[in-house]
Amino acid sequence: MTAAPNSVRYFALIPAAGVGARMEAGSPKQYLAIAGKPMLRHALDAFLASPLIAHTYVVVSAEDGVIDTVVPAHGVTVLRCGGATRMDSILNGLHALHGSIAAHDQVLVHDAARPGLTPALIAKLITEVGDHPAGGLLALPVVDTVKKAGPGGLSAQTVPRDGLWLAQTPQMFSYVLLHQALSEAPDPQAITDDASAIEALGLAPRLVEGHPRNLKVTLPRDIHTAELYLTHP
Repeated sequence: MTAAPNSVRYFALIPAAGVGARMEAGSPKQYLAIAGKPMLRHALDAFLASPLIAHTYVVVSAEDGVIDTVVPAHGVTVLRCGGATRMDSILNGLHALHGSIAAHDQVLVHDAARPGLTPALIAKLITEVGDHPAGGLLALPVVDTVKKAGPGGLSAQTVPRDGLWLAQTPQMFSYVLLHQALSEAPDPQAITDDASAIEALGLAPRLVEGHPRNLKVTLPRDIHTAELYLTHP
């Protein structure tokens, strides 16, 4: 895949090497069936349906024996270089892509457990982030009253919600910036999403309002909610 000088291409990168322990499903949650197909396939199909995405990559562990039954025949490349953590998997994936994509090309990192992504949300992220040098991410402004718990599960404090957002994915950054941010992260344990690594460089990614349908399936009860969105768009 070659591109004209100074043109920007958009690539999807989905880390999918996790085991999903909190789902208590006995198998990686990205392969659980939701609305008739594996959770991961929903995310892949959203990127495949977007005319803005040049190619999609999914990062799995070297021992993954399921992924080949999930990915379509065309449009997705499997990278068997998953690491011990999500950050490790993304960084390993970026290393594997070195030389294949340009430094200024944009990488959209998406959670495998967010099956509600749509081409419209992808387009919104790309359009509203534009050429912002620190990239950006889908997120939802906090609308509920926020409480801080004290000992014994008691409500100890009401936290002002002004300016608070709940991060979603995709999170989009240039290849070179994302690689730098993850490589130089001073405390990998503090990197809970890709934007936090960018913020650690002193940069401020742009927040783009997402949608509740793009929820992350983490607990068993989340499956029903995700299915409602997927079967009643």
